[in-house]
Amino acid sequence: MSRIGQKPVPVPAGVTLEMTDTAITVKGPRGSLDQRLVPTILVTILPTEVTVKPKHVTRQTKALHGLYRQLISNMITGVSEGYTRRLEMKGTGYRAEVSGNDLVLSVGFSHPVRITAPAGISFNVEKNTSIFVEGIDRQLVGETSAKIRQVRKPEPYKGKGIRYSDEVIRLKPGKAAKSASA
Repeated sequence: MSRIGQKPVPVPAGVTLEMTDTAITVKGPRGSLDQRLVPTILVTILPTEVTVKPKHVTRQTKALHGLYRQLISNMITGVSEGYTRRLEMKGTGYRAEVSGNDLVLSVGFSHPVRITAPAGISFNVEKNTSIFVEGIDRQLVGETSAKIRQVRKPEPYKGKGIRYSDEVIRLKPGKAAKSASA
C-alpha cells in the first residue's frame, strides 16, 4: 500500500466534490476541475475529508493508489488557493511584457517571442524580468512554465536565459589562459 495514498485529503470550507462512476469534479472559489478515475480505485467523499483505497491489491493498483490521492489533493488545493510558478530572466536586454492574453519575450532573438496563455492560465510580469504563471491546474501551470523556460534555457557559462526562481545554475569555468611555460 502507498503511504501517501493512506492519508486522507482534508477538504477546506467552500470546496465541494461530486462523484460519478468514472470521474470526480472539484468545485471551489477559483473554479472547477475534473479528473477521470480508473475503476480499480475507490474514492470515498466525506464532509471534511476524502479517502482513496484500491478495490483489489495488485501491483498496478498499489501504484495508482498514491497517484490518485495526490491528484485529488492537487485539485482541492488548486480550486481553493491556486498555483503560481515564478520564472526569472537573466541577460542584457532580456525583458517580458504581457499583451492581452499573451506573453511577449525579448530574449536576444531578431524577433520577439509570443506565447499565448492556455485556458485557465494567466501571466503577470514584475520589473520586466520576473514572470508569474498562475492557474488552478498544477500540471498546466508546470507545463506552461516549462514552455516559457524552453524559449531560452539558462546557459552554463554566464547563466543567461530564463530560469525558475528556485533553480540553481552551476556555472562552468571558461577556457583557462594558456600557461606561459611552453
